[in-house]
This record gives sequence, structure tokens and C-alpha cells, in this order.
Amino acid sequence: MVTDHGINENMDTLPISKFKATCLATLERVRRTGRRLRVTRFGKPIADIVPPALAAASDNWLGAMDGTAEITGDITVPSSELASWNALR
Repeated sequence: MVTDHGINENMDTLPISKFKATCLATLERVRRTGRRLRVTRFGKPIADIVPPALAAASDNWLGAMDGTAEITGDITVPSSELASWNALR
């Protein structure tokens, strides 16, 4: 258990020699479980490993498709001849 500025937080500790031997597996465990890890040397903390922050989900859907379409041709003229529309006959 680690106390940081009056906040008690469950945090695993690991000696640096064991961290060095199991670095990739240890980092994967932190990512998977979300539990922080404190690396120590001679019992004194030297590093805290924290899981990555979650990507912020965008609540605003306006503009979500910006840059995904390409305009070709003149968009101000009708797409076909007006005489060929059945609604105009």
C-alpha cells in the first residue's frame, strides 16, 4: 500500500532487478489490469508505471466525417438535364 499526499492507493511494488527481467510482461499486466506499479531499488521508489489514459470519446458528431469526401465537378448545377425528370412532365 502506497500513501501519496494523504491518498491511500493500492499499488504493486517490484524490485528493479525483477522488473528488468520481466519488463514486457509487467508492462502488459499494467495495461491489462489498470493497476499502477512502483519500481523500487533497495526498497526506495524510483519509478511509477501507470496505465495509459483512455482515449476521450467525442460527444460531438457534427464534423465527424470532415475530410472523408471529395467533391468532383460543379455542385451548383443540376446533376442531369431537367427535361429527363419525370416529375417535371
